[in-house]
Amino acid sequence: MHRVKWFAALVAVALVSAACGGGGGGNATPTGGGGGGGVSQRGYRIAVVTHGQASDPFWSVVANGVKAAAKDEGVTANYNAPQTFDMVAMSQLIDAAVASKPDGLIVSIPDADALGPSIQKAVQAGIPVISINSGSDVFASLGVLAHIGQTEEVAGQLAGQRMKEAGATKAICVNQEVGNVALDLRCKGFQEGFGSPVEVVPVDLNDPSGITQTVAGKIQSDSSIDGILTLGPSAATPVIQALQQSNKLGTIKLATFDLSTDVLNAIDQGNMLFAIDQAQYLQGYLAIVFMTQYLATGAIALGSPDRVVLTGPQFVTKDNAADVIKFTDEGVR
Repeated sequence: MHRVKWFAALVAVALVSAACGGGGGGNATPTGGGGGGGVSQRGYRIAVVTHGQASDPFWSVVANGVKAAAKDEGVTANYNAPQTFDMVAMSQLIDAAVASKPDGLIVSIPDADALGPSIQKAVQAGIPVISINSGSDVFASLGVLAHIGQTEEVAGQLAGQRMKEAGATKAICVNQEVGNVALDLRCKGFQEGFGSPVEVVPVDLNDPSGITQTVAGKIQSDSSIDGILTLGPSAATPVIQALQQSNKLGTIKLATFDLSTDVLNAIDQGNMLFAIDQAQYLQGYLAIVFMTQYLATGAIALGSPDRVVLTGPQFVTKDNAADVIKFTDEGVR
């Protein structure tokens, strides 16, 4: 409850900053400030490096938040990500960003072992760093100022509890990026909340038809499976197709992390129990606002005693899916 109050206050501060601030899109594309609207240009340049491509439906919303905040705050922001989930490539992008000497750096941390040295180089170079999305459990040890996102294991626990309350007795967790610590924690938490063993089914993010075949084969070979959790829309859509092919859509209880049009339509039609929304637009937006204010004032919004600003989990169910669809169409959910 205290975190909710903290977060509400922080969002209010961010919105005031956006309105009064002194015053993207694709990879390596500068975003932010045109001359309109009376927003003066601060001259700050902020580098953003995540593990998700701006062309991905989920990460495009993060990039939209970055772009909007950069414009509102009158700063320049560059969004970069590797072409695939590749920690070596991502660490190289962070190194390149640090070498360019930005005023601030925003990163996701899906693998602290792989990315930690590059992030610490930024800190040692005197570049302030804020993390988003992944890394709530490790950011502080790397010298990162604050984290904006959700605590993945707790979100997974809540998903497991809801799945069990819905009547599922045997569930699987479909993981499209095994090795991404945040996704691994989601499955771990899901099993903890579900209260019985949950098999993790690894699939390839870049092979949607393969995901459909794998899940269809799994539920055909084990008729006792009555619950499925996916960890993002890139897996949820192929799993919906697998259930359709198996004539089990609406029979097997399905839930997912994160939103897409397919996900929201499935929820609205009663074919999916719920989606866990981490409000990724806010992750991109607030990171730029907080970094700009830190550069301008020397103060950082901490969010809570452990310096995690929670944007989720927020549950989307049949009761509110129709209302959320319009925000997804606008690219902000």
